[in-house]
Amino acid sequence: MIKWLQRTPATDRDAPVEKTPVLAATPSVFERFKQSLKKTREHFGVGLANILLGKKSLDAELFQEIETLLLQADLGVHTTEQVLADINTQMAKRQLTDGDAVYAAITTHLEEILVRETKPLVINKPEKGPFVLLVVGVNGVGKTTTIGKLAKRFQSEGKSVMLAAGDTFRAAAIEQLQIWGARNQVPVIAQRSGADSASVSYDALSAAIARNTDVLIIDTAGRLHTQHNLMEELKKIKRVLHKLDVNAPHETLLILDASIGQNALNQAREFNQAIGLTGIAMTKLDGSAKGGIVFAIANELGIPFRYIGVGEAVDDLRTFEPSQFVKALFHDD
Repeated sequence: MIKWLQRTPATDRDAPVEKTPVLAATPSVFERFKQSLKKTREHFGVGLANILLGKKSLDAELFQEIETLLLQADLGVHTTEQVLADINTQMAKRQLTDGDAVYAAITTHLEEILVRETKPLVINKPEKGPFVLLVVGVNGVGKTTTIGKLAKRFQSEGKSVMLAAGDTFRAAAIEQLQIWGARNQVPVIAQRSGADSASVSYDALSAAIARNTDVLIIDTAGRLHTQHNLMEELKKIKRVLHKLDVNAPHETLLILDASIGQNALNQAREFNQAIGLTGIAMTKLDGSAKGGIVFAIANELGIPFRYIGVGEAVDDLRTFEPSQFVKALFHDD
C-alpha cells in the first residue's frame, strides 16, 4: 500500500532521539531515485502535505495556500487553475470532505496529466538507413552529455550507434563529442569548427546509411529560442536530412534544464513552434526544486517526456515513468 507523505509536526523537531546502532541497508533503485528528487519533493510534496494532511475543514484560506504553493512549484497559472477547478468540481459533488481527500485528488490529477502526455521513445529502425535522433536546446542544458548517455543506453540494448558533431560553433563541442565516442567506441562524423552544421548532418546520415547503422544521433549548436536565424538553421538541417530520408529526423528531442522553471516552458513552446518537437528530456532534476515544471509542460504542450536526468552517472538518465515520478514526490513508499 502506498502511503502519503507525512506532515512535519513541530513538536517532533526538538525531541531527543535515542541512538541505536543499525546496519546500513543498501537503498533500492526507487529510494535512490526519490533521493535524487529531494529538493522538489521537500518544496512541493512535503509542502502540499503540510498544508492538507490532517485538515478536517476546508475553507477559502486553505485553497489560497494551495494555489500559492502550486504556483511556487512552477505548475504555472493555466495548470494551477485546472487543478483547482477539478478540486472545486469534486467538492461540489461532495466527493472531497477533508484535507487528506483533497491531497489525494491533487496528486491523482497531476499523475493523470503525465500519463496522458507521456510515452517512451521507441526506436524502430527504417528498412534503409538509421533511426535519426536530432537533439536541440539552448546552451548549458547538457545536450552533449545527454547524447553520450543515450549512445551508451542504445548500445546496451544491442543497437549500433553513430554520432554527428553538428555543433560546429562552440569551440570544445566537437572534441567533447569525440571523447564520448571514443569512450563508448562509437564513430563520430565531424568537420572543422565553423563548418555548416547541415552539411555535417548530411554526411553523417550518408555514412550511417552506408554502414547500416541502427541509430544516428545529431548534436546541434545551442541557441536561444528567441534567435530566429539560428532556429532557421535547424529547419535547414531537417530539409537536408529529408533529401536522404523523407522521414528523418524520426525524433526531434529537446533538452531542457529543470532549474530554470517557467522559462523551460517558454523554450519548449518556441522550439516546438519553430521546428516541431516529438520529445523532451529534462536534465538536472536532482539539483532543482522546480521539478513541478514537468506538469506544466506536459499539460500545456502535450509533448511526450522521454527521459529525465537525475545525476552525472550514465545510468542517471532515466526513461520517464509518470507514476514513479509522482510517487517519488508525494508518497512515502
